[in-house]
Amino acid sequence: MVEVVAFVTFVCFAASKSHEAFIALAIMEFVITLLFFVLYLLKLDKKMKFLFWPLADIFNSLIAVLFFIIVCLCAIIIKTTTGTLVGGVFGLLLVVLCIADSVLLFKKITFNKPRGRNVITR
Repeated sequence: MVEVVAFVTFVCFAASKSHEAFIALAIMEFVITLLFFVLYLLKLDKKMKFLFWPLADIFNSLIAVLFFIIVCLCAIIIKTTTGTLVGGVFGLLLVVLCIADSVLLFKKITFNKPRGRNVITR
């Protein structure tokens, strides 16, 4: 869902010929989120254990939230075209989705606990 909203935000900013910073931020978030999706889809996070991938995903979402709040509020305030305004609104929707993604992923992370359901506790 985050990928779709990031792509729609990019399309709105690109179609309205908004400032390059708006377009670059939207495409960067789309590509990074897509890379995380492929990483989890191909189960590469299990093979590349040099980084704790869920925590990296949380940091990505939180940094995206900070940047998108600033950029999308500027886009909504400036609203040079309708596309910029719509891109800003979709960007704020992306902020909400990134916060929800971070919270849900943080709840799934287990620190110093056994992983999986098949662990027998006595």
